[in-house]
Amino acid sequence: QHEHRSKITTGEHGLMYSLKCPSRLHSTKEHLRKKRTVAPSSTENEELSQLLKLYKNNKIRTTKYSLLSFLPKNLFEQLHRFANVYFIFLAALNFFTVVEAFQPEIALVPIILVLTVTAVKDIWEDYRRFKSDHFINRLVCQVYSSKQKAYIDQCWKDVRVGDFVRLSCNEIIPADMLLLYSSDPRGVCYIETANLDGETNLKQRQVVLDLPLQGAELNLESFHSRIECENPNNDLSRFRGYMEHPNGVRVGLHNNNLLLRSCTIRNTETVVGIVVYAGHETKAMMNNSGPRYKRSHLERRLNTDVLWCVLLLIIMCLTGAIGHGLWLKNLKDPVFEVDGETSPALAGFYVFWTMIIVLQVLIPISLYVSIEIVKLGQIYFIHNDLALYNEQLDSRIQCRALNITEDLGRIQYLFSDKTGTLTENKMVSCFSRVCVCLSAQAREVVPDPELVRKLSWLCSPTLPLSDGSSGTPSSLEVTYITDFFLALAICNSVVVSSPSQPRHMVPEARTPLKSLEEIKLMFQRFSFSPFSALSPPLIKGSPRSFTSRLFARGKTGSLEGRDVGQAEDRESEDNNIKDTKTNGARQEEEDVIRGVDSESDSDDELLYEAESPDEAALVHAAQAYHCTLRGRSAESLLVDLPGIGSLAVQLLHILPFDSNRKRMSVVVRHPLSGQVVVYTKGADSVIMDLSETPKGAEQAQEIYSHIREQTQKHLDSYARDGLRTLCISKKILEEEEYEVWLKRQLLAESSIENREELLLESAQRLETNLTLLGTTGIVDRLQEEVPETIEALQRAGIKVWVLTGDKKETAINIAYACKLLRPNDQLLTASCGSKDACAALLEQLKLEVQSGEGSLTVLTAAGDHEESSLGSAAGFVLVIDGRTLDWALQEELKSDFLELSCRCNAVICCRSTPLQKSQVVRLVRDQLGVMTLAVGDGANDVSMIQVADVGIGISGQEGMQAVMSSDFAISRFKHLSKLLLVHGHWCYSRLANMILYFIYKNVMYVNLLFWYQFFCGFSGSVMSNSWVLILFNLLFTSVPPLIFGVLDRDTPADTLMELPELYRVAQTSKVYVPYMFWVTVLDAFYQSLVCFFVPYFALAGSDVGALSFGSPINASALLIILLHQVIESRTLTWIHMLVLVLSGGSYFGFVLLFSLFCVSCSPPTNPLGVETLQMSQPLFYIVCALTTVMALLPRYTHPRPHVHCGKFTHKTYTTSGAGVPGEVGRLLIYGLTFFKEHSVSQSPMCAVHSAYECSSLTGKVTQSEPAGSTGNTGRC
Repeated sequence: QHEHRSKITTGEHGLMYSLKCPSRLHSTKEHLRKKRTVAPSSTENEELSQLLKLYKNNKIRTTKYSLLSFLPKNLFEQLHRFANVYFIFLAALNFFTVVEAFQPEIALVPIILVLTVTAVKDIWEDYRRFKSDHFINRLVCQVYSSKQKAYIDQCWKDVRVGDFVRLSCNEIIPADMLLLYSSDPRGVCYIETANLDGETNLKQRQVVLDLPLQGAELNLESFHSRIECENPNNDLSRFRGYMEHPNGVRVGLHNNNLLLRSCTIRNTETVVGIVVYAGHETKAMMNNSGPRYKRSHLERRLNTDVLWCVLLLIIMCLTGAIGHGLWLKNLKDPVFEVDGETSPALAGFYVFWTMIIVLQVLIPISLYVSIEIVKLGQIYFIHNDLALYNEQLDSRIQCRALNITEDLGRIQYLFSDKTGTLTENKMVSCFSRVCVCLSAQAREVVPDPELVRKLSWLCSPTLPLSDGSSGTPSSLEVTYITDFFLALAICNSVVVSSPSQPRHMVPEARTPLKSLEEIKLMFQRFSFSPFSALSPPLIKGSPRSFTSRLFARGKTGSLEGRDVGQAEDRESEDNNIKDTKTNGARQEEEDVIRGVDSESDSDDELLYEAESPDEAALVHAAQAYHCTLRGRSAESLLVDLPGIGSLAVQLLHILPFDSNRKRMSVVVRHPLSGQVVVYTKGADSVIMDLSETPKGAEQAQEIYSHIREQTQKHLDSYARDGLRTLCISKKILEEEEYEVWLKRQLLAESSIENREELLLESAQRLETNLTLLGTTGIVDRLQEEVPETIEALQRAGIKVWVLTGDKKETAINIAYACKLLRPNDQLLTASCGSKDACAALLEQLKLEVQSGEGSLTVLTAAGDHEESSLGSAAGFVLVIDGRTLDWALQEELKSDFLELSCRCNAVICCRSTPLQKSQVVRLVRDQLGVMTLAVGDGANDVSMIQVADVGIGISGQEGMQAVMSSDFAISRFKHLSKLLLVHGHWCYSRLANMILYFIYKNVMYVNLLFWYQFFCGFSGSVMSNSWVLILFNLLFTSVPPLIFGVLDRDTPADTLMELPELYRVAQTSKVYVPYMFWVTVLDAFYQSLVCFFVPYFALAGSDVGALSFGSPINASALLIILLHQVIESRTLTWIHMLVLVLSGGSYFGFVLLFSLFCVSCSPPTNPLGVETLQMSQPLFYIVCALTTVMALLPRYTHPRPHVHCGKFTHKTYTTSGAGVPGEVGRLLIYGLTFFKEHSVSQSPMCAVHSAYECSSLTGKVTQSEPAGSTGNTGRC
């Protein structure tokens, strides 16, 4: 052993430079807080053994209760709810004799019922969790036993940190393990992470580097290495640490070395790993946070109204207390027994608390429970809407946030990503005139003949030595083209497979089409070209000769072991083949274009699985030119080059894409030159800045300048056509330069603290002075019905902003395509490089908007009315780039930016980062106080989705990160229109009206008890038996509001889709506004006065008792409340009628049975025979009928407005849940068309009224003809 040892191995992350470091262990609490130390569980080191015992085992327990803890713990949890505390307080208060209102036992009924139902629900849910935990904990896996020297079957719950676990194909991973062995000879395995993130594409994992070769079974007895890693966390994409061997050598650990719990092993026969996180410390368990919870805006408004109800209750109770005190003070010679020892003030104090008990239902605590039930019903119908189902993906909408459905009906600002959200994210790749069209079913390949002609020189027996002036490409140009397509094929993370070949197998390299001498001749001729000025000469004394570099590829080689004679035979055979092709290059070009190469025809069709559609499109584009990626392993790539054949490219390092660098790089050893080459692809704005003109021959500089100029022209052209652009570049490294960079890279990879910063710095150090190779343009087609959806959303009053990372020209082109930008819109462009320039530019744009608004208004008024309809008026659209956005979001400028943005119809933020997206959404949400919605499909949209009031993820081509972070998940952008305009409108309308109805119901019934206090000395007495008083709101009138809250529809779905303007009703909070609360309370006061005093005057002078007096009042109140619901509803089905009948029948059935059989059920009163006597008299029915009609007459003649537009109120009735109100619906549609064509100054609903008057003149109402029709049927 040397004092300093360096060792180089190969792997997915390249050459690993290992350094000797001292081994230290601090088994202290401070050490545990900083990082985790893991060693084999059979270690003889006492310190390590004790440390392993401190970690959690693999047993999981997601249950909340045990047999002993259920009762106290469940009660404790339920007491955290204010409603339960309120009911318990009232029940306890009723046990005090001086303030009791009725029997204490009866007062316990509501709270006992609520607590029992909740407890049963909780214990059922917990039992299901217990069964799931029991099943998972008893799953079996194979764990290595040091005593038995073999693997034994062991339950998951018994697995501990430090255990060696062996898994086979299709087995589920029991804990987070570090991969030590794979049966794959290249040390890789594949896992499926569907249980974690919903993604079904396979992920590749790599055995820890610097371990023995992965051919035979790992010898665990000789494994004495120690692992230092970060403490458990929930970041699925990060794992930092290092493995230290007994000799002091450290090897960095990465996320690609970690197998996560609940993932599934695929396409790998056997893997072995050591457990580093177990049980609840695994990343899967730490990410198991359950359903998302957000508070809706409606709930926050409801809290204010509940406080008003509390104030009303206190006023009523104070009135009763003061009235009782005054009544006692003025009482002279009472004819009944009165407690004369209690002072009037103290008696009033007691009555205050008695009134609190009697009038308790004034506070609608049960409304919160009802809202949750209604939301579950609404989610059920949203989830099962066939219009939101994607048959192609077999995907339906997912409702992940259970309590913000009504917020879907109040969205004012929509922030959308572009790629994969507005577009298909199924790519078409273009470079120069190359076009490779990809779709889900087929691929259309249309190579550019000019590029094919140039590439064909690689197949030609005569290699070009000219400078390209004679029509033939120069050797430098051919080299550039070859490198360009090679970069497209290998600068990615694409996994290759075929129908007859597993994904983890790298196919055998076929015999190159050219012989060794031909390849050497070709690149020798290249070396005489000006290209030598760009590429350093091949270093002499390289550890591998040209021959060994090209052909000695181990198991992937095809000529290894052949003798010279065989090679010469192959050479002569190739020469014969070339002789048959000397008829000219034209036939070769046609063969390449048609793809008639017999060798290619015999191959299986290659299947590419990429993390993004961009990568797949570029690999397919390279394949169209016969630069084919045929296989991938952790150490090498197998690539077919035209005219050369299959070559193994040694893969040294992958620097993955990130949003900070905006690029991706691979470090490889070139298969032909043996040099270390960095291929980089990324955003054009970044690559163009990182590339520079090479020093050397003048011809090389001229050619490179020409390339930059042509590249920029292509970039501009692609952007104008709406393409997403990327630049491809390369850099050749000297061996010494690479070694220096590698040392720093390995130090960064083995670091635990500040690892991301160090890796970023290392990547940026490598990706400099790049040589530009070319550019690509990726066409991303719009999804179906995107323009129609955006137009409908704009007509609904929703401002749509597009936040994208693409170029400005690309974003503008897409905005025009999806009708976010209209031909008559004026475009404002904000692009500057400093804060002062940004401030000046924003002021200038604000002045431009102010001066332009007047002229646009004149133009709009003078133009065609049809073009000036809602959502299509001319206006301004702001386009701002990412650099300017940085300045605009600063504290000093954000108010100016926001003011300018509010004056624009739409805003397009291009070249924006994920952080900027979330900052823009937060700025608009907080500063304007509006409801925001963010929609995206990729990981770069997660922060924006989480910041918005409502976040929607699209399950597209970029994984499931956005879906997992969203409140709702859809499969297509077009589903937004139905989700917002229909379901959002319905949910908000239903809940808003149900809340107002609940408040009305409670206030109306409580007032009946309050009016009675004026006739009983404010004593807190009631005119009903206590059972009816308790069950009236708890049972008899509780179910109808739930049914109406789930099934009621104020407007049919077809009408809402055809008239998005109706969405503005909820958007501007015209359904549930503060004054509507007081209108509802006043209505309840009026109805309670009628319901109380009509029976009072009808029975005045008679000898009826208190219960007999209360009988018609209760019956009338029930009928009024139920019929009031019928009047308020806009949809009546058999379900509604059944619930109404059952509610009324349950009341009358209960009171009749109570009157027949109850003798002492409600002391001190005796209800026996009261109801039967009352219901046998005609006066009872007359009083009930008269009371009901008088109470509901104002509500019937002047219904509460449901749709506000101007001063006209519209209301729709239908007798079927699925029916469309034909005549009224046609009138509404006709009226809106009338409004568009004839009455711009009128509101839509006023236009409906005008249309109705016009139609009454003609005697019929018909749907209007299309624009431009000359017919006048049904018009004035």
